[in-house]
Amino acid sequence: MTTVEFRDVSKKFADGTIALNNFCLQVNDGELVVLVGPSGCGKSTTLRLLAGLEDISSGEILIDGQVVNLVTPQKRNIAMVFQNYALYPHMSVRANLEFPLKMVRTPKDQMSKKVAEIADILKLQKLLNRRPAELSGGQRQRVAMGRALVRNPSVFLLDEPLSNLDAKLRARIRAEISELQKRLQKTTLYVTHDQVEAMTLGDRVAVIESGKLHQVGTPTELYQQPRSIFVAKFIGSPGMNVFPATLRLKDDGQEQLQAGDLVIPLPEKLSRQNLQVNGNIYVGIRPEAITAEPSDKSLPYRVHVNATEFLGHETLVYFQFSDNRDVSPLIARLPGKFSDTDSMTNLYFVPESLHLYNEDGSALV
Repeated sequence: MTTVEFRDVSKKFADGTIALNNFCLQVNDGELVVLVGPSGCGKSTTLRLLAGLEDISSGEILIDGQVVNLVTPQKRNIAMVFQNYALYPHMSVRANLEFPLKMVRTPKDQMSKKVAEIADILKLQKLLNRRPAELSGGQRQRVAMGRALVRNPSVFLLDEPLSNLDAKLRARIRAEISELQKRLQKTTLYVTHDQVEAMTLGDRVAVIESGKLHQVGTPTELYQQPRSIFVAKFIGSPGMNVFPATLRLKDDGQEQLQAGDLVIPLPEKLSRQNLQVNGNIYVGIRPEAITAEPSDKSLPYRVHVNATEFLGHETLVYFQFSDNRDVSPLIARLPGKFSDTDSMTNLYFVPESLHLYNEDGSALV
């Protein structure tokens, strides 16, 4: 059983840069947690702190309930796979896999057995006598993973391991990593800036921005219940549309949202009495919640279509609720082909699909 916990961990570099700020996260035994966020948000630093490659400025890191702040990297039993693979070019695949075992003086018979087991798991049997230069990108990635796993680590860390691969190969290796983790049940932290990787790989996903943990939850929770505007925009492809609005009360007592020419009746579940309103309001709606066809509960809204992107199975439609071109366009994700470019048309959505946020970016609850 291996658990990992970050308790109010902060990291401040010598130049004053704050990479992590009171970071708290608990990773359960056998769980794969993905750390996702833009470049420079502190994802890789988090892994390096856990591995002992960097010293924390404050807080505690625990492995299996034991504080490891002062434990050397060699004694933490953590294996890490980097973005650039870091294979020894003059060594064969077999020698690369054997190297970490030789460093701890593993007997030859045990070493051969462990290498054979990992080669079988990662389908490297036919590649053992090749050198890294003779391998494809995907094969090199599997060797790098094998060299980390052959030590039988307690915790497995992967730092953007697929970023050097093309899109098709990345999807295949992503599926292999998911299958491997489920098979081995290793406690794993995986870093990526690609939210598609995060959503498809993680048991849970931690969304980080500028060293701050915005939200951690299952992919479904992050998508359906984003707790901040940052998470709402970052998770999803494309991310959620977010625009400012005003909450108004009509003479008949009906509450409504107004954003320029757009007026939306407020659903009962989003009524003022159920919200903690603090200043201005921001409205969010997923691109796929907007349709070109009406439904029983949807309302029509007249929009101006600025541009479309036909992707084969779907079309991204860039539109505005008025002819005011100074306002940033919103995006609808419609199935099939949609070609009403540079024209006025009706689009539809259900008010219940809206998300509301405070001026500070936090969700209204």
